[in-house]
Amino acid sequence: MARKRKGNPVHGWVVVDKARGITSTQAVGKVRWLFNANKAGHAGTLDPLATGVLPIALGEATKVISHVFDAAKAYEFTVKWGEARDTDDMEGVVTACSDIRPTKLEIEAALPSFVGEIEQIPPKYSAIKVDGARAYDLARDGRDVKLAARIVSVDSLRLVEIPSSDTAKFELRCGKGTYVRAIARDLGDKLGCFGHVIELRRTIVGPFDQRDAISLDMLEELRHKGALVEALKTVETALVDIPALAVTKAEANRLQCGQSLRVPSKTEGTVYVTSKDELVAIAQFENGELRPVRVFNLQ
Repeated sequence: MARKRKGNPVHGWVVVDKARGITSTQAVGKVRWLFNANKAGHAGTLDPLATGVLPIALGEATKVISHVFDAAKAYEFTVKWGEARDTDDMEGVVTACSDIRPTKLEIEAALPSFVGEIEQIPPKYSAIKVDGARAYDLARDGRDVKLAARIVSVDSLRLVEIPSSDTAKFELRCGKGTYVRAIARDLGDKLGCFGHVIELRRTIVGPFDQRDAISLDMLEELRHKGALVEALKTVETALVDIPALAVTKAEANRLQCGQSLRVPSKTEGTVYVTSKDELVAIAQFENGELRPVRVFNLQ
């Protein structure tokens, strides 16, 4: 007999503005506790150094985490020139130094090399698994971690300002799996001066924007006021980039039982299905047949 989960069946998204110094897992744990939710997860890790948008899924929203994880993201970050560090950010050990400092023209000339489909070696202090273990655990144990290069997609990389000769601030828009720390490292190498991240903020994850984000402290205040529901977004908020299709209650029951439907529609491909404004399923529409891929129970 399956063990019953502790907590309440709370369903939806909380867009947390993660503070510096806490892990993504800690943020998820705090949100789950605040809502007394029986299930929670996040859609893309932020390093403890990083701040910004951390979408946290509760209940049935966890079924579409992968959809958000695959979505485009945007970051603001600051690079410090003159030092390479083993973590590619300010928390690591210095491994090389340089007196060279790049000019604005040199930085801007280097940026096109980091836009498009580019090859990137992830930082050795990352959550990537190597022989079943996390790379950062192996690195902390003093193991020599070798990670394979991978292709990532960068939509844009823009120099925002140069606060000092030692630092430069950038804006990045990219696809899944792109490491900002690796871009800072590789940009520093290309400019011949080394570089690492000293500030990092995620501003967008798919449909979730920093303007919608809320701090953990503010969530606590809402809890004390009995108004936590104000911070909860619907499960389908994560699905705004795919079409919606409304069906009858009887058709919804069939889909939730795993049965396909023949329904008239000009839509082809992936859709999310609703009945009386309630999310029922994500389904695949082909040749007039609607086949459920993932069903939801929001009761």
